[in-house]
Amino acid sequence: MPRHPIDLVTSSNEEEVLIVGAGVAGLVLALELHDAGIGCRVYEAVPEIGAAGVGINLLPHASRNLHRLGLGDELGRVGVLTEESVFFNRFGQLIYREPSGRHAGYEHPQYSIHRGDLHDVLLGAVRERLGEDSVLLGHRCVRVDQDEDTATARFRSGDDAGLPAVRARMVIACDGIHSAIRKQFHPGEGGPRHSGINMWRGVTRGRPFLSGASMVRAGWIDQGKLVAYPIRNLADGTQLLNWVAEIRTPAGEQRDWTLRGRLEDFVGAFEDWRFDWLDVPAMMRASQTVLEYPMVDQDPLERWTFGRVTLLGDAAHPMVPRGSNGAGQAILDARALSRHLTNSPDTVTALRAYEAERRPATTRVVLANRSTPPDLILHEVWQRTGDRPFTSIEDVIGTEELARISQRYKEVACYSVEALASGG
Repeated sequence: MPRHPIDLVTSSNEEEVLIVGAGVAGLVLALELHDAGIGCRVYEAVPEIGAAGVGINLLPHASRNLHRLGLGDELGRVGVLTEESVFFNRFGQLIYREPSGRHAGYEHPQYSIHRGDLHDVLLGAVRERLGEDSVLLGHRCVRVDQDEDTATARFRSGDDAGLPAVRARMVIACDGIHSAIRKQFHPGEGGPRHSGINMWRGVTRGRPFLSGASMVRAGWIDQGKLVAYPIRNLADGTQLLNWVAEIRTPAGEQRDWTLRGRLEDFVGAFEDWRFDWLDVPAMMRASQTVLEYPMVDQDPLERWTFGRVTLLGDAAHPMVPRGSNGAGQAILDARALSRHLTNSPDTVTALRAYEAERRPATTRVVLANRSTPPDLILHEVWQRTGDRPFTSIEDVIGTEELARISQRYKEVACYSVEALASGG
C-alpha cells in the first residue's frame, strides 16, 4: 500500500530528505524512510568508510526495529546474542545475574556486536535497497539555510574545497557529537559535561568466558571498573572480546572516538584481576589497539527542530556511554521520525511532532545515565562493603533490591519486557 508523498522536489540537485551523516543514526534513518516510501540520500564527511570503533550493544527495543527492517539474519550472523548480564565486585565475587534478550522473555534478542560489523550491515542494506549512489562520501556539511519551502545544505570536501549546495524538502542532522548543524542552531551552547570518569577500550581475541554470551560489569570507578563482553564468534572457537576500563579522573581528553590510549595509564588498576573465568590484565595487554575517551555528555537541549531542519541521534542527545543505550536511542529516533513523516503531509508539523515525542524520552535517558544507570548496582555494593570482599551478597543487599535497580533503568529507557510487549 503506497504511503502519501511529502511534497517531492523534482530538480536533479534536490532531495526529498537529506540526511547528514552515515553513522548508525543516518543509515538506520535511510532504511526507515525507504521502508516508508520516502526518498532520501545520505551525505557523509569522510572520504572513505572504514571499520572504526569497538563493541556496541543493541538492546531489544532497538533490535526490534532492525528486525522489522529485515536485518535480523545479518545481525545474528556477525554478532553475539547476549544471554545474560552479570555483575561482580573487583575481587571476582558474583553480585547479581539476570538473563538478557530472548532469555529474559523479550521477543527480540540483545546483540553484542563490533561497531564496524554493525555499520557494514547497515551500509550494505542501504546501498542494496536505495542504490549505490544513496550514500555520498567526502561531503562535510558546514551549514544549512532554508526558506519557506526548502532547506539547502552547504558542503565542503575533505581538503576544505567548496562543493555544490543541495536543496531538500528537509535536512536531518545525524552528524554525531561534533554536529556542525547543532552548533549552527545552538551557537552559545556550553561544551561537553565531564563525568569525572575516563574510559579506555579495546578488542582482544580470546577464549569465551562464563556462558560465552555474557555481558560483565565488575568493580567500581574509584578503584577501576570493567565492562567486558564478546562481540564476534570466530571459526576456531575463540571470540573477539570487547572490554572497557573506567577510572575516575580529574579531566578528560578530547571527544574523539579514534583517540589512541596508553595501556600504562590504566592497566595497573586491574593487575590483580585474575579470576578463574577471566584474566583481565592479560586480556587488556593482548589488544592490538587501545582507544581512550572521556565519559562525557551534554545538557539536554530545549529545542531540536528549526523549520525544515531537525537533529537526530548523538547530534540531538549525546549521552554518557552507560547502559548500552546510545545507538539504541538513535534507532528509536529514526523510527519515530519516519512514522511522523508518514502520518503528516506537512514537513514542519511532522518534524515538530517527532521532537515532541523523542526529546522528552531521550532527556530522561541522558539524565538516568548520569545518576541511575544499571551499574548503580556496583556502586551500591562498593559503598556498602567499603570495597571489601563479602561473605554472602545477601548480607550486603537483597536480590529484590538489585532487581529493582535494574528494572528502574529499563523502564526509564523504555525497554522493559512489559513496555515492549504492550507495543511501547
